Amino acid sequence: MHKKNDPNLSVPTIQVLERAFALIDVMASREDALSLKEISEKTGLHPSTAHRILNDLAIGRFVDRPEAGHYRLGMRLLELGNVVKGRLNVRDAAVGPMRELHKQIQQPVNLSLRQGDEIVYIERAFSERSGMQVVRAIGGRAALHLTSVGKLFLAADDPERVRNYAARTGLSGQTRNSITQLSALERELAKVRQLGIARDNEELELGVRCMAAGIYDDQDKLIAGLSISAPADRLDEGWLPRLRSTAEAISATMGMHSAGTPKR
Repeated sequence: MHKKNDPNLSVPTIQVLERAFALIDVMASREDALSLKEISEKTGLHPSTAHRILNDLAIGRFVDRPEAGHYRLGMRLLELGNVVKGRLNVRDAAVGPMRELHKQIQQPVNLSLRQGDEIVYIERAFSERSGMQVVRAIGGRAALHLTSVGKLFLAADDPERVRNYAARTGLSGQTRNSITQLSALERELAKVRQLGIARDNEELELGVRCMAAGIYDDQDKLIAGLSISAPADRLDEGWLPRLRSTAEAISATMGMHSAGTPKR
């Protein structure tokens, strides 16, 4: 009878794959190369089994051997990762989840990107039943400091960049609620960083309020914002968990490593 860790045991293909994935996961947990002994201990694999699979992975450039008996992830994984990343499109990833969120809350759901000192709306899920006229169609633009998504992007900038933005734009207002003073904007952005959520309190359009959550990529970098727009008297704080979870789901599709804990 074969022992469980007998290196001479004929292993089914699916088990070999599972073991290869386990080895890759262990190496991914460390930036520096790991010794065969450490890899074996962390995976629970017999050293000779781990060694055999690592050698096969090295042939395919999935694993590098910087020195004898030490292993790290190889460049082939980076090449494949770049292929996958190149296929990712935030709009494609967001459309389905946005429609589902709209079904749940029956209010417009918007996807926006930053372009310079403005956000641009690239997708929207809405229906006439929302009771709110959609003023800014897909392709529409708005100043960062006047919108919930724009505030997410400003909050991700360092203080000097925010001051430069204020100097360039003059923080011009759109309504009586618009933030037009740098000190007030800085206080607002501090709240955004603390909560991870941004709001527009009738600052772009009177009668319309918004809340937004960020969408992040595989480097935990803010790449887009998901927002809910509603008549000012109908915006429901109870929608916030759904907004967060939808943004996190889209972020996960875009490769974010730590969904739920966006980079501050």
